Amino acid sequence: MSITVEEKTRLLKEFATKPGDTGSPEVQVAILSSRIATLTEHFKTHKNDNHGRRGLLKMVALRRKQLDYLKARDEARYAALIERLGLRR
Repeated sequence: MSITVEEKTRLLKEFATKPGDTGSPEVQVAILSSRIATLTEHFKTHKNDNHGRRGLLKMVALRRKQLDYLKARDEARYAALIERLGLRR
């Protein structure tokens, strides 16, 4: 499952640290969180989609790695991002 172009553009505008920013950890984690939420809803109706579930687990692991990187580099940015996305600490 993928997110729409409009959703991705909205996330880029909301989480970008500077104009044209597409690669900062904040943007990457926000996009991954949106994709994870979309897939989670998908699995509520498609319980036997094991191939998609593997992709979901890979996305969750990638988001965790990005968050760990951000926490090691700048804990204030990490805390702000967790708060904005509503993720637990």
